[in-house]
Amino acid sequence: MTIERQCELLGLSRSGYYYKLHPISETQLALLKIIDVVYTEYPFFGARQMSSYLKRKGWDVGRKRVSAAYKVLGLESTSPKPKLSIPNKEHLIYPYLLRGIAITHCNQVWSTDITFIRLNHGFVYLMAIIDWFSRYILDWEVSITLEADFCIETLKRVLNEKLCEIFNTDQGSQFTSYEFTNLLLQKNIRISMDGKGRSLDNVFVERFWRSLKYECIYLRSLNTVREATDAIKKYFEFYNNERPHQALNNKTPAEIYFGLI
Repeated sequence: MTIERQCELLGLSRSGYYYKLHPISETQLALLKIIDVVYTEYPFFGARQMSSYLKRKGWDVGRKRVSAAYKVLGLESTSPKPKLSIPNKEHLIYPYLLRGIAITHCNQVWSTDITFIRLNHGFVYLMAIIDWFSRYILDWEVSITLEADFCIETLKRVLNEKLCEIFNTDQGSQFTSYEFTNLLLQKNIRISMDGKGRSLDNVFVERFWRSLKYECIYLRSLNTVREATDAIKKYFEFYNNERPHQALNNKTPAEIYFGLI
């Protein structure tokens, strides 16, 4: 059986198969967790503000240490936008296409992003694709690395089932890679990318991450990647099919996306 098939059966990205876990101290992990919580609540905190805030809460951490933690978490210290990947200067950057455009129907605009998910003794990354009009989560994937593979595989699965008109991402290397953008171009999907440092360009995904963390991740004690994956899967099923949204006239994303009402 090929490695690709084994990873598929295990629900593991190919990059994760080759990944060697690097140990992290309990002190550093605790710092990452508290920064994740504070940043989710106050996304406008840069490294200096975060350091000052944590010192008032009893954490003796300087700006440089916070900056290093921001890099692990993939946060941008100079703006409120989470940025879990670094742009590759060799990759083509596409313009932002959604400014002033009315979102009027499903599959008009999809977008994606990556966020940090904490575990008791480590962490993983989560990527999800959302339909802007309905807020429906089309697909998602958990990975222990920030390699592009898990993003590409998730996009492939979605495009095998349905298409959109515009696909919006940030300028991270996972989403600007040839393999990722070519999947969209082959389907004649227009590519849109957030402006650098603009946190509101992908606002629906940012709001979703906040809901996920406060309604699921922060309420649980997650020890393993499997536990995290199971908890996220259960929450996504609740979010898509049971959780009403005020912006959707108290309907669920599934009811809007599939026209159930």
